[in-house]
Amino acid sequence: MHIVVAGQHQQDAATLRAELVEQGLDWRVTWLPLDDGPTPLDALQAPDALVCFSADGWNRCSLLLNHAREHHPLAARFVLMDGQRDEEVMHALDVVHRVLPEPLDGAAVIEAIESMAALRDLLDDAGLKQAIERAGPLPAAPRQYLTLTRMLRDPATQAGDVVAVVSQDPALAARVLRLSNSAYYSGGREISDLRTAVIRLGQDALRQLVLASEVFSSGPGADVVRERAMSISRLSAQLLPGASAGLAGTAGLLSQVGLLLPPMQVQQGGTAVILPQGIAGAYLLGLWGLPTPIVEAVAFHQQPAQSGTVFWVTGAVHVAAALVEGHEPDTDYLRRVGRLDQLPRWRALADAQLEPVASPG
Repeated sequence: MHIVVAGQHQQDAATLRAELVEQGLDWRVTWLPLDDGPTPLDALQAPDALVCFSADGWNRCSLLLNHAREHHPLAARFVLMDGQRDEEVMHALDVVHRVLPEPLDGAAVIEAIESMAALRDLLDDAGLKQAIERAGPLPAAPRQYLTLTRMLRDPATQAGDVVAVVSQDPALAARVLRLSNSAYYSGGREISDLRTAVIRLGQDALRQLVLASEVFSSGPGADVVRERAMSISRLSAQLLPGASAGLAGTAGLLSQVGLLLPPMQVQQGGTAVILPQGIAGAYLLGLWGLPTPIVEAVAFHQQPAQSGTVFWVTGAVHVAAALVEGHEPDTDYLRRVGRLDQLPRWRALADAQLEPVASPG
């Protein structure tokens, strides 16, 4: 395993090397200086993982990460960033697999690399691909959601532009009005025009509603699945701060996407077993090109211990899905990540906004 650490301080590479020695891992670490000169693109030699410090210059870091994506597509890409810069975090996810907090924590970097490798092995499994192929045509990517996401990232976008997109779909417009007048958002004042409804919901809630309306638009029990997905989305977003809340909200909503696919069987040790819907859903999201933290959360939310010891998007979706569906979250996992003491508060949040929704079938 070859890890490239790009930044201004060589000590960060030394910190990672020390942690590798502590864990008994024979990985190679190369330091790539990001100083005031040109971004050293040609010096990036066949990494298995690239760790870049955004504080040392996001433009140069972005150039390096994009270069790695184009010339070393199998390399895992990480950026260390101040979690308070929400807009930059969301833009970074266009080019990286995961955003890690500053300062560098060697154990967290190693865990992130191992988690990425586990996800890649899971989704590259030949048996999984064969099962998906046997399932027939897969649902198309949610174009309206992707269009709206691009619009909302553009600072020149006005509320009227968003309303124009929403109004193209009468069923979606009706859901926007209905949700804006729900007890969760209304504040006791009825809204009857779409523009005010869009403003009241806010960008994150609107994006989740558009996504739910597109993804869960038809099929048996679509309304029930969509409402459950929205409930999981809202609760997931409450369990993490800053930009992570938006990621958790989207991942929570998409945790149900595997239900769009027919039950599939894979071989395990010579025995046919039903493929977990989370893994099937994660494969679909990977094809859609959604950010890796969302794909990872959908894949592992039913078995969160596979996501490591950091409570992030996967953990939030696990807890939210369990509470919404009336199940007990994995308390051993929560104890291991140091969040078991938060469970009573999370239960209260769930009770305050929803009634438990039963799992399908």
